[in-house]
Amino acid sequence: MAALFTGKVLMANRERDEVETERELGRTLENKVLLLYFGSGQCPRCRQFSPLLKDFFLRLTDEFYVERASQLVLVYVSRDETEEQQSAFLRSMPKRWLAIPFGDAFKRELELQFAVSEVPTVVVLKPNGEVIVGNAVEEIQRMGPACFRNWQEAAELVDRNFLLAEDFDDCSRRSITDPIRRLKYKLDKKTEAKNRERKEEGELF
Repeated sequence: MAALFTGKVLMANRERDEVETERELGRTLENKVLLLYFGSGQCPRCRQFSPLLKDFFLRLTDEFYVERASQLVLVYVSRDETEEQQSAFLRSMPKRWLAIPFGDAFKRELELQFAVSEVPTVVVLKPNGEVIVGNAVEEIQRMGPACFRNWQEAAELVDRNFLLAEDFDDCSRRSITDPIRRLKYKLDKKTEAKNRERKEEGELF
């Protein structure tokens, strides 16, 4: 996957940090499904879809929802008219997102390479750069985080250890109620022991 960005620069969201060396790119993109999000903060359709994509991404990568972040990375390929518009849009998106720097001609190369003719478009790629889905917007809208399972299998990623939000909710319910049940069990045992002691004292007298 890093080969796609060889000699290019990726910006870390909300920071001035650049991910540009071959080693950094390899570490960032290795063994992960890559989403290229072609969009704009000013496009009406993008404004409708972007919050959905944000929630989709968070439910697969944020520790609030998952036990372990999924092998997923997203690069924003902006069609914003100004750098300020791009920056404003990214400030409302997850910090884990990466972005092509504003004004970089590489954006146009990506549009041509993946035949992007409209926004929003989400191109899904294997770690080796092969296309899994040419535009996953409809699939994300229809299936939500569940569609990542299909991409993961198609990409033949090594690690399958991740929890979706529904699984996490189940774990959360168990983790909340289990201590209550254990406490109730301890209290019941203490009450039972006290009753036994009183009964034995009564028999002695």
